[in-house]
Amino acid sequence: MSYFKFCPNCASQNIQFENNRRFECFDCGMVYFQNVATAVAVIIIRRDEMLFTVRNREPKLGMLDLPGGFTDPDETAEETCARELKEELNLNIDSERFKYFKSFPNNYLYKGIPYKTEDLIFIVECPENAELTLEESEIQSVKWIKMSEINLEEIGFESLRKAVEEHLKLYI
Repeated sequence: MSYFKFCPNCASQNIQFENNRRFECFDCGMVYFQNVATAVAVIIIRRDEMLFTVRNREPKLGMLDLPGGFTDPDETAEETCARELKEELNLNIDSERFKYFKSFPNNYLYKGIPYKTEDLIFIVECPENAELTLEESEIQSVKWIKMSEINLEEIGFESLRKAVEEHLKLYI
């Protein structure tokens, strides 16, 4: 099923959007590739706990999430981690403190359009006495959950569920 009905260059309907990856217009010859988007997620650790956010918007409204988001053009993944934590939690962490953990592919359905992402997972220790201020349009609340008590089924995205599961294997 195609999510686009017209060519954005010539408005022709003589188009094909193969596997939601390669868009081609057979009238004007336009070809567009929808490449994988880079996103980051941060596992924030405090002693034996992990920080989760509770999503305040779709997709996965009300489910557990890790702080993070999409990488902007000309931004490193570590810079994305620092920017997203500042935006979402008002948490200032230098980009050099984030340690790469693993990556997982993800399907991100947003307003009926499927996006393929590559979620880069980083780990960081929470600064002592950090005070969090939530970006309420995106985050309902935060939860510090003991690693031994994390319910993986409450995590909204499969890629993040796998990341947390892999991380827990290191501690439990």
